[in-house]
Formats: sequence, C-alpha cells, structure tokens
Amino acid sequence: MAPVEHPAATDPILRLARPELLRNPYPAYAALRENTPVFWHELLGSWVLTRHADCLAVLTDSTRFASDWRRAGEDIPAPLLSVQTLDPPEHTAIRHLLLDGFRAQDRHALHEDLDRQVKQLLAELAERPSFDFVGELAEPLALRFVTAFLGVPAPDLDWFVPMSRTVVDGMDAGLWPEKHEPAVAARAELAAYAGGWLADPPADGLIAYVAAHADTSGVDPAVLRNSLRAVLHAGYESASRLLGNAAAALLTTPGALAALRAAGPGPGIGTAVDELVRFDAPVQADARVCVADTELGGVPVKAGDPVTLLLGAANHDPLRFAHPTELRLDRAPNPHLGFGRGAHACLGASMAIRLAGSVLTTLATDHPGARAVAEPHHRRNLTLRGLDRFEVTLRPVTGEEVTS
Repeated sequence: MAPVEHPAATDPILRLARPELLRNPYPAYAALRENTPVFWHELLGSWVLTRHADCLAVLTDSTRFASDWRRAGEDIPAPLLSVQTLDPPEHTAIRHLLLDGFRAQDRHALHEDLDRQVKQLLAELAERPSFDFVGELAEPLALRFVTAFLGVPAPDLDWFVPMSRTVVDGMDAGLWPEKHEPAVAARAELAAYAGGWLADPPADGLIAYVAAHADTSGVDPAVLRNSLRAVLHAGYESASRLLGNAAAALLTTPGALAALRAAGPGPGIGTAVDELVRFDAPVQADARVCVADTELGGVPVKAGDPVTLLLGAANHDPLRFAHPTELRLDRAPNPHLGFGRGAHACLGASMAIRLAGSVLTTLATDHPGARAVAEPHHRRNLTLRGLDRFEVTLRPVTGEEVTS
C-alpha cells in the first residue's frame, strides 16, 4: 500500500507553513497564480485569490464584499468589532475620528525624536559582536514609536509581545482552529488595557484627541476601545514586521544595502520602502465575505461565500509588476497591496513607512558594513509574515574575515 501523504505536504495553503516555504513563499504563490488563480479551499471554506486585479477588485468594493461578516449572517464576538471589521456607515464614524486624530498630531516633533532614538540605538548595538534585529531593535522601536504617537507610555515588552503574537496567531485560525479562542481572549485583554487610556487620557497624542471628541463622535464606546486596541496592535505589528522583513531583504540581497546608501536620504527612501513592502509584505493575506452574487476571474462567487486574498501573491503578479521577483528599490509607480486599499486601507501605513525609512537610512549611511550573521528565522504565521529572530552585525568586515 502506498504511504498516505500528510495534508500539509500537499495542501496548497497548509504547505506554506513548511520551513522552506516560510523562508520564501513566492514561488509557491506563482504556481498558484499561474495554474489556479481563483480556487476553492475546503479547509478554509473560502475562495482564494492570487492575482493583483482580483484582489484589488475585492478590496475596493465594500458593496459586494464585506469586512463585517454580520452582513452575511455571522455571529461576531464583541471584542472583534472595531475599525478593522466594521463596514460603512458604522465604519465611517470611527475611521473619521481616528483619521482626524492622526492629522492633529505634531508629527515633526515625533519624527525628530524617532530619528534620535534610532541613531542612538543603532550606535549602541554597533558596539556588540552581533544582536537580534527583531527582539532588540524592531520590536522595541516599533512599540515606542506607536505609543509615543498615541501619547501613552509603552507597555512592558514581556507582557505585550506574547499577547500581540497570540492575536496574530489567531489570524490563521481558519487553518488551526485551536488558535481562535486564545486570540479572542488576548484581543479582549488588549481592549481593556486600551480602554484605561480613555478613563485617564494623556495630555497629548492621538488618545488625548480621541478622548476629547469621543462623546460627540457617535461611536459606540466598546467599538472605540476595540479600535484603539487595533491601532496599538496593528501599528506595532505592521511596523515591527516591516522592519524585520525589510532588513532581511536588504542584508541577504547582494548590493541592496549599498544601493540604498547610494540613493541617500530624501524622497527616494519612501520609494525604497514601498518596494520593500511589495517585495516581502507583512500582510500576506486578508479576507472578505461576498454579500451579493458576482464573479471573480470568471468564477461565479455567491453571497455568503468567504473570499481569501493572498496579497503576497498579488504583490508579485507579473501582470502588474515587471520582474516581480527582483528587489528594485527605485521601482515606481508601485501599486502594491501591502497596506490594503479602499475603506480599510491601513490607518498607520505612513507611520510604518516613516519608522522603516528612519531605521534603514541610518543603517545604510552610518553602518554600511551591516550584514547577516545567520539566516532569518520566520514565525509560523501565514496571514502576517514576520521574523522570529534575525542575528546581524553592524561591525565592518575585517581583513581576516575577507581573507578567511
């Protein structure tokens, strides 16, 4: 009798969690995109999309495709109702409140302080033989930056990081159902923590603005607490994972760090960060539910059908990007979907880009000898892609190392 293969070996989605595909899922995405660009996945109970055009169509059409699964008759736990999961008109009030709060902040002062912190931290780390780029730079910097913008003290990393990772693990609960309940509990705990900010708001920052305008915003208090939790969590995860993924791409692609240094600071860093997002985005997948019979890529999709968007595959679609497997730091235009599109486009995208730009510019200009000491190690997450550990050194190559 022939041996029975484990589903993880053959299932097109489950196999993405294998170590070699966690390191580089893009060839597997390409095979799906070329052979079955729209297909039904039994375990997820969802249509899966891999092409840029199809994913963009879903992201920008909240009439046919809902983020709020209650529109398809689903019972959604209260801790999950936030700016991320509501649709217009409920979504409009909370998004406008948060956007107005974002615009009211003194970004110049925040960015000046960020640049100072980045320069100082990298200078300290340069004194060491090597360090973990993720745990000792990306994660603490991202948390400090996001909470400074919010106007609140940063929580203890030892409490926050495991909580945040539990929430991220829960995003893959369609594949591993045991991750769902812990993630709901973690979201509720983070929402309670964020709710404390409103009870005793700071004098400055986004929280101060939201607290001052909450009563007249028309936003349900529970949704507001959940949304502040989402800003904290999504801002931290997007920024820290972008930093890790970008550093891995720059330090494992020959000549990439030198090219970034040659480009110099200025508008070009934004273009480079956009390409690093496209090349290896933190957000690899998103989901919607169809609420009106339609079709995608010539395939009929019925109301009530879930739709999973493989944004990582869409960002490497050769029908939209020339030479998509190449890291081209001057790529423009660059219509990647790494921060979403439409009503649910990432609120904190500009913050993540600014943080990454500050770190990568300082890395390239002040520490041109930066290099990987070991292969980056990825976390077993498919929705949010990121590193668990990445050992690097900022010390220049010595003569002994060159000749050895």
